Amino acid sequence: MSDEALTYAEKTRFTLALVEQCVRNTFLEDLHAGTVPDSASGDYSDVKVVTPFGEIPWTRLSRISDAEMKTLMIEITNKVFTFLTYAEELGALGGAMRWNRPEIDIALERKAQRRRALRVGGPDSPDGTG
Repeated sequence: MSDEALTYAEKTRFTLALVEQCVRNTFLEDLHAGTVPDSASGDYSDVKVVTPFGEIPWTRLSRISDAEMKTLMIEITNKVFTFLTYAEELGALGGAMRWNRPEIDIALERKAQRRRALRVGGPDSPDGTG
């Protein structure tokens, strides 16, 4: 899909609806439901997790297991696929109307630009420049 296919307002609305339906309302909510520790230092360097095998500094702790990550990614993938299949029906915004407006992620934009350059300037490009 060309980035010109949707207006800025349409992309904003579509993005918020997709994230609300496919990311926010997932197993991620279960992961978010726990107790968050307080930090006197503000950077969590003073927080640790005590295990039977020793202490783990909060800043080095993995907060999601491989199994939880797999569950989350499968659910998000299936929800995104369903959303794209029923985008018109699922595009209405709920609480996401009050969220910050999305912005371009610079690192992902650079990746897209590199891929576009390869596609357009490569040997198999439709414009014949490669």
